[in-house]
Amino acid sequence: MAEKKKAKFLSYKGKPLVRSGNLIYYGYANEPYVVLLQIMGTKKVNDLDVANRVMVMLVKTDPDLKPTERIVKKSEKNGLYQAMDIGSVWLEVALKDNK
Repeated sequence: MAEKKKAKFLSYKGKPLVRSGNLIYYGYANEPYVVLLQIMGTKKVNDLDVANRVMVMLVKTDPDLKPTERIVKKSEKNGLYQAMDIGSVWLEVALKDNK
């Protein structure tokens, strides 16, 4: 019998990161909040495209809300590291306050 392989996701601080084009979702979709990172601009560094403008948003996962009502917090950061750093804090606080 063929063994089923469990899909492995890249993670940051114990939560999954899923990328779709210029969008990166951080967190579990079954929790009340996730962080959405949108890469707004890139620059070349040693022949690699590196994100230099990133929009970070804390969004509710409630499917009954309109897309504009889902956004709880929003900020633009210079670089993916700064965006991930603030996004992880926002997500941790939102999930802790929701319990």
